[in-house]
Amino acid sequence: MKKLGWYLITVVQILLIAVLSTILMFVALFARVFGPDAPLRVAGRLWAPPLLWICGARYVVDGGDEVDWKRPHVFLMNHQSMLDIPAAFGAIRSPIRFMAKRILGHVPVLGWYMRATRMILVNRENGAEAVAAIQIAADRLRTGTNLLIYPEGTRSLDGRFLPFKRGPFELAIASQVSIVPLVIHGAAQVLPRGRASPRPGTIHVRIGAPISTDGLTRSDREALMRRVRDEMIAMHQAIGGAGGETTEARAERRRSEAAAKALAAETTQRSA
Repeated sequence: MKKLGWYLITVVQILLIAVLSTILMFVALFARVFGPDAPLRVAGRLWAPPLLWICGARYVVDGGDEVDWKRPHVFLMNHQSMLDIPAAFGAIRSPIRFMAKRILGHVPVLGWYMRATRMILVNRENGAEAVAAIQIAADRLRTGTNLLIYPEGTRSLDGRFLPFKRGPFELAIASQVSIVPLVIHGAAQVLPRGRASPRPGTIHVRIGAPISTDGLTRSDREALMRRVRDEMIAMHQAIGGAGGETTEARAERRRSEAAAKALAAETTQRSA
């Protein structure tokens, strides 16, 4: 009987989330008439809070007082669950755009929303397209767009931080935009990876102080990445998270060197 009760609750939750998300995505698309950031405000104020409530999540956010919300930033966040997305929308007080997998842009309704709100869609399987997406992101930052990136590149299975990729740090340095560390704990307990049924729990988000990239060059990338990672691990442990190994600062090279060279060349050309 208890199992049947949980099953019925899960079905109701999934239906409510589907209906809420579909309706508000269409509302967000129509909201474009009020400006390019209006759909993002719909997500932050009308979609994220009720979605987390439907999932049974108690939502706690602290920090952010040191952030100038009128300036563009690169927000870096650890990744644990699909609920990280509404949690970020609800925590960040400025309109925020994500860097996401290109395949999501082909999903009905969701893809329309992502393209309409000018999310940065990245094809990770194509090096040239990935570099082009990073260049687009750099241009957006220079014109005032806030970006949220998961430096791990994928969701953690055990809550511990995975190695970071270089791309977000190349991007922040090339754009000379400050990085704001953002950590989340509890989302994986409410909705673990690979499970469709949420369970009640507390999701805690902490926003750190901005880390300036003014005057930094590509040679400072490793030190910047290590500093940001160390701060995020300390923040994560302070809210009850597992943190991670500070020595595992970065992921394997793969296409990051090509992206670095492209961004460096573009930055030099713009400053000439």
